[in-house]
Amino acid sequence: MRTTVLAATLAATALVPATAPSSGAAPATRHEPTGLQRTRSAPQAAPAGLAPCGAGQLCLWAKPDFTGARQAHELSTVDIESCVPLPAGGRAQALVNRTGRPVTTYQSAECAETGEFETYPGGGTWVPRSPYTVRAFKIWEN
Repeated sequence: MRTTVLAATLAATALVPATAPSSGAAPATRHEPTGLQRTRSAPQAAPAGLAPCGAGQLCLWAKPDFTGARQAHELSTVDIESCVPLPAGGRAQALVNRTGRPVTTYQSAECAETGEFETYPGGGTWVPRSPYTVRAFKIWEN
């Protein structure tokens, strides 16, 4: 499954024209960001051909390839390092992280680590196809 995330990231990168600035996004990691060295990169605009998401937001789409119902979450409405389940019946299959902070998405609505989970960098990460259905997330302190 990790290959799927890498392949999606590589495919998204291939859509960026050679003259466009790099998003500086690092590959997703499979563990909590505690103890990881993190650098804060400047948020980037959406690369050509990818879904828009405002600076400082975590955007989630119900269907792959940034289609279906869209939800946007901001730091002002989310408790840092707390589990945020999606609304009842809410699910996401694509996401963009432009919060400026690492975000972990969970297959479990309780942020349980017994299911799948991934951590995405916050400087500008576009994931057109999550390797699992996202039911909750955590935004981490830098």
